[in-house]
Amino acid sequence: MLKLLGALLILFAATMFGFYQSLQLSRRPKQIRELIQLLQRLETEIVYGSTPLSDALLSSCKPLSEPVAAMFRQAADHLNRPTGKTTEESWRKAIDGGWKDTAMKAAERDILHQLGCSLGITDKEDQLKHLRLAVNHLLAEEDNAAEDQKKYATMWKSLGALAGALIVILMY
Repeated sequence: MLKLLGALLILFAATMFGFYQSLQLSRRPKQIRELIQLLQRLETEIVYGSTPLSDALLSSCKPLSEPVAAMFRQAADHLNRPTGKTTEESWRKAIDGGWKDTAMKAAERDILHQLGCSLGITDKEDQLKHLRLAVNHLLAEEDNAAEDQKKYATMWKSLGALAGALIVILMY
């Protein structure tokens, strides 16, 4: 009886791991889409509203879901504190601090890091160019993420269940 319970727990855990990986694949395109929306709102706030960067970040991230919005709220908090850090350092620290909670990959993080190098230190036109470049790069990554989701989501679900079954078979 105890062996059967252990086998069921292993099978359940492996299956849930597969479903979790599938969920991560489906969350990634959504979060990239939210990043694109945020950067477009940020563009409007900076270029057309002449809003300071920390205020623009706070107002741009309000309608977004939590893992993405939290990074940018943290960036705004870092910018508002009198720590003597540059905008790039504050941006990088906020992105790196909140990245583990997202489903995104290193490519998206690198795009945001590069954007942080130009935010707050150049004129509006240059920031507009960098924001649009980042949006274009993120659009390409969103297409890749959607393609990966189509290819691998079902595979992860099946692989989790099959790996659990293999472990159970090997144990008996």
